[in-house]
Amino acid sequence: MSEGKAKKTGKTPAEKRTSAPGKKNTGAAKGGAPSGKSGIAAGENVMPKGYVPRLKKIYKETIAPELIKEFKYSSPMQAPRLIKIVVSMGVGEAIANKKLLEAAVDELTLITGQKAVRTKAHKSIANFKIRAGQEIGACVTLRGAMMYEFLDRLVNAALPRVKDFRGINQNAFDGHGNYALGITEQIIFPEIDFDKIERIAGLNIVIVTSAKTDAEAKTFLAKFGMPFRK
Repeated sequence: MSEGKAKKTGKTPAEKRTSAPGKKNTGAAKGGAPSGKSGIAAGENVMPKGYVPRLKKIYKETIAPELIKEFKYSSPMQAPRLIKIVVSMGVGEAIANKKLLEAAVDELTLITGQKAVRTKAHKSIANFKIRAGQEIGACVTLRGAMMYEFLDRLVNAALPRVKDFRGINQNAFDGHGNYALGITEQIIFPEIDFDKIERIAGLNIVIVTSAKTDAEAKTFLAKFGMPFRK
């Protein structure tokens, strides 16, 4: 009976399931971004295939060899490297005004080029009227090409725009080769339009490296152009 039906319609049972009437093929593979959304909106990297960031080239051609020679590493794999950069923004006022949280997500997305996600409070704090699970911030974790591109813009475009800038704190390492930097105004990033922001807000940047010591990490980041205060 089933063979007769298959012959009559000209389609096998498997073909029928994949071509059900009234359903359109979106062209997106399972797990992929829905069609019609940009890479940033879908939280995907938008770098062209085969593109190598400027700082990554400098690292491979100049910085890594210099570090190997300076610290006398026995293997090239011992040279410190960037692992990830985490950019976050706390928005405690979002408890009363959700619009501020939406603005923070949009601004971090513009600044980093990657879709930001909302972060929630891990525990309740009565003094600040915060309950565990409430959305009170936004965060982006950058890796690969996006990480190098962000560091390039931070060092060469954003930090030089800080008023009366005298360098960044050289003592903000955590003892394990990672560096934390606080930015008081998001408007130092060229991507932010001052006339369109909800309010002046700060953000935190954590640069995670594979360096074993703070001394190695400082030398490593300085070679990328990080302007440490003397």
